[in-house]
Amino acid sequence: MNKTAYLLTRLAIGISMFGHGFVRLFKLNDFATHVIQSFEKSMLPGGLVTVFGYVLPFAEFITGVLLITGLFTKQAAIAGCIIMFMLLLGSSMIENWDVFTSQLVHVLFFVAVIQFMESNSCAIDNLRKK
Repeated sequence: MNKTAYLLTRLAIGISMFGHGFVRLFKLNDFATHVIQSFEKSMLPGGLVTVFGYVLPFAEFITGVLLITGLFTKQAAIAGCIIMFMLLLGSSMIENWDVFTSQLVHVLFFVAVIQFMESNSCAIDNLRKK
C-alpha cells in the first residue's frame, strides 16, 4: 500500500471512530440508556451492559483520536478491533444483523491499518522514533 492510500485509510477509520464517540459523549446518559434498553432481553448481564454503554463512547473517541494523529497507531487499531469484536458479539446477542456489515467493514479497515504499518509515514509515531 502506498503512503497516501495508507494515510487515507487510517484517517477514514479514525474519523469514523472519533465521530461515533464524540457525538455520544455529549449525550452519554441517553446513549447508555438506549444500549441498556436494547439489551434488556439478551442473555448478557445488565451490569456489564451498563458499564459498556458508558465506556464505549470514550473508547471510540480515544481510538479515533489516536488513529487520526497516528499516535500508537498499531495499538489503536488493535483496540479498534477489540471494540468491534465486542460490538459484533452484542449485535449477535440481540440479533441485530442490520449493523453486522458495518461492524465487519470497520474490522477490515483496522486490519488494513495493522497489515500495512510500514506505510505509516505521516504519523506522530514516526516523531517518537527519532
